[in-house]
Amino acid sequence: MLDELIGISILLPFIAGTLCFLVKDHRVRAGIIVATGIALTIDSLLLFQGLSGSYSYTPESLLGIDINSLITFADFALLFIILAIAFKLGNPLIILLTLLQIVPLGYFELKMAHHVEVTPAFYIDSLSVIMNLIISIVGSLICIFGIRYMEEHEHHLHLKKSRQPRFFFFLVLFLGAMNGLVFANNLLWLYFFWEVTTFCSFMLIGHDRTEIAIRNATRALWMNMSGGVAFVAAIILIFHTTGSVEYLSLQTLINHGPALTSALLLPFSLLCFSGFTKAAQVPFQSWLCGAMVAPTPVSALLHSSTMVKAGVYLVVRLAPGYQGTFLSTMVATFGAFTFLTASALAVNMSNGKKILAYSTIANLGLIIACAGINTPAAIIAAVLLIIFHAISKGLLFLCVGTIEHAIGSRDIEDMRGLYNSMPAVSRITIIGILTMMLPPFGALMSKWMAIEAAAHIPWVVVMVALGSGLTVLFWARWAGLFVSGPHLKVFEADKDSGLLGPFVTMFKGFATKVKWNAPASIKVPMVSLAVGAIVLSLAVPWLYTTLVDPVLSSYRPGVFVEPFRTGPLGITSGTGAFYVLPVFLFSILGYIVAVAAVKRKGHRVISAPYMCGEQYADCAQPKFRSHLNSWKDYIAANIYMQDIIGEEKISYWINIVSLVILIVLFGEVLR
Repeated sequence: MLDELIGISILLPFIAGTLCFLVKDHRVRAGIIVATGIALTIDSLLLFQGLSGSYSYTPESLLGIDINSLITFADFALLFIILAIAFKLGNPLIILLTLLQIVPLGYFELKMAHHVEVTPAFYIDSLSVIMNLIISIVGSLICIFGIRYMEEHEHHLHLKKSRQPRFFFFLVLFLGAMNGLVFANNLLWLYFFWEVTTFCSFMLIGHDRTEIAIRNATRALWMNMSGGVAFVAAIILIFHTTGSVEYLSLQTLINHGPALTSALLLPFSLLCFSGFTKAAQVPFQSWLCGAMVAPTPVSALLHSSTMVKAGVYLVVRLAPGYQGTFLSTMVATFGAFTFLTASALAVNMSNGKKILAYSTIANLGLIIACAGINTPAAIIAAVLLIIFHAISKGLLFLCVGTIEHAIGSRDIEDMRGLYNSMPAVSRITIIGILTMMLPPFGALMSKWMAIEAAAHIPWVVVMVALGSGLTVLFWARWAGLFVSGPHLKVFEADKDSGLLGPFVTMFKGFATKVKWNAPASIKVPMVSLAVGAIVLSLAVPWLYTTLVDPVLSSYRPGVFVEPFRTGPLGITSGTGAFYVLPVFLFSILGYIVAVAAVKRKGHRVISAPYMCGEQYADCAQPKFRSHLNSWKDYIAANIYMQDIIGEEKISYWINIVSLVILIVLFGEVLR
């Protein structure tokens, strides 16, 4: 049965994507997308339920065609399609990078290892299942969200002919490619799915066909193609170094003997470099920031469950193979530097999507830092970060897209006091932000684990701690904007009396204010992700025991000491504890008390600020008397320090330092 479940995870999105492309009726297309999402969700849950330990599988044929030959043919076909696109774009860099994959790969396939077969082709363990659950559930919700979103998007663009068939073809296809990538044990198969994700991202980023969309899609293509070149070089070097196709098996490569450690460091470095490009680590961050021009479902999918997760998955998957080496320390340094610098760049942003982009890059950097720290505690932190980041970040992108359609802006300053006009969306957005920064939610717990794990590498723990502080700054500022400003309504208490009066008032207010006139395809994905972020945070002990702890099987060569212990209240370690349930209960109690106090009869909220002068607040726009006896409007705004730490000011130097780290990494490996 597991064979069929694996096949459905990969093939169903390819079939459904093709149907989406061929079907012209948008209602039929919507039905296909919803049915595919439900099927993938059920499939991933059944695979999770049915897997015990690990499972290997090598399919022999598909419709009578040898699958190994089929993937080889598809691989070269895809590369030639990209080459044709590169000539059409007139981009010599992409032409060169494509040829640097076609020629060496052709030589390898035809001369070095003709008709090479690697078994098992697929290897499924706890890490693969975690990734499959994220891709199939979070990814499917984003695709469903895109049904109504793309109708409104095209309405705003005034398109004469809909481009939705092509859009949903690549969006749904992305899920199948990602599932194939996380299941693949054959490095050549993994490389094929790797390049499919590169091509899908290029097509989706450039979907609107504007000049800026094409430019950013082109940048994404050449940056990820550079990672593809490194991937091909790594495959050839592995075969040349070991003299055996056996090491083209990912599991065999990871569990190599000590005698091969030094010889395999260069291939491992090249594969990690591929992961860095795909995960948009500095200095490759610009392609992911540029992807913000794409429709919101694309941004949400790339950031949460597909493209960038492929990069960190590869680095984490390879971690046991380079454990205890100089490469491991440099990976930790590189990831921590990205976490710190991307967090600093997010602080000076007022563009909501750019904040999400840089915070994504930062979190991916933290995951890579954990892979480089390469201890059981660090790997646990990395896996938990992958889970919680996927859910919360997917939710936040959907929220920003919904808000942008409503107010025509993605600037967070334009979201000031938005709670009045869009209470339901504002609440869900605030929930998404809080799950990224506050206890007892999983993202903060994962950062606590990462800081503890990094304690033995001084410069890494300093960068991780500073980056964590900066993330709190930009998240708290954004969340506060929704419930701040001069236009907030004054709460009026009901006439309920007695001790329970304020609580009755609160729940009545919640029930009335949460009304939300939006189609189910918009509401269901957003509410599901918000609930998922909260429930999974509360279920961390179960999540740890059931999913995350089994990932550590590769890190138990001898006597193993469990880095964290689970209990009914939360998780503890030798130096600290993260008690999820008590913190959550106290947070709920604090919220109830605060709302009850606000809704007390006779309570007033004074929203007009004091400006050290005569005030006039009895109008829609508060004013104060300024110099020359003139009335000035009160305008609230945050300080973003663009002149000091703006993107244009520090990105150049960040890229230089990151390139130096990469040069040191490869220089030491080649020495």
